[in-house]
Amino acid sequence: MTGQVSSSRVKRTLLHYHPSAFLLAAQLLLLILYAAYDGIHQQRALLSAIGGVLLVLVIWVVSRSPARNWIAWLLAVPAFILSLLSVYFVNSTMLGWSSLLEALLYFYAAGSLIAYMLSDYQVTTDELFAAGATFTLIAWAFAYLYLMLQSWSPGSLIGGVPPRDQLTFVELLFVSFTNLSAAGLSDVYPVTAAARVLMMLEQFAGVGYVAMVISRLIGMTTLRVRGRRA
Repeated sequence: MTGQVSSSRVKRTLLHYHPSAFLLAAQLLLLILYAAYDGIHQQRALLSAIGGVLLVLVIWVVSRSPARNWIAWLLAVPAFILSLLSVYFVNSTMLGWSSLLEALLYFYAAGSLIAYMLSDYQVTTDELFAAGATFTLIAWAFAYLYLMLQSWSPGSLIGGVPPRDQLTFVELLFVSFTNLSAAGLSDVYPVTAAARVLMMLEQFAGVGYVAMVISRLIGMTTLRVRGRRA
């Protein structure tokens, strides 16, 4: 009985906080860890384990949205298992499949957050965190698609310092962020038609996200401020 009460209390405490804020903080923390360990094979297991925690946070965010939770679990479990196996066996085929599943999971989570933000006409603190988390989810998803493309079709992307055709994940994530935000600052170039089409799709997604979601949040926030002043 005491255990049930404690469990219920912990659950209520966690739900009181903003899931999107936890997800955004975890993604930013993982970026710092990538800067320290990316490219070091011995540390890829550690990054994969932390990535597993990130997947749990993604599922938590999905569970608080209108989306179906079981779909997120169906994508997250095999993606995590395959990512660990690809590190242990250094298998490009497994890495490609795990990257594809993680990309689909991140796209699904981003879509669920967008549906959550568009479900009403009020801007809450959690929705503001969700706006940032959604952007990073989309960037991560495309980075995993680049990793999948590189695993299955080596030489699709070239660049880096020094220039090469096998890029680390943090380099792929960097080109994804710059491409999604339309910053255009990157030393990575698409070579194949598939890579170029993928980059164009990401550019379209970035512009669409800003036009549809961010502008709507800004507009509703402005109207709320004006309403308070009236």
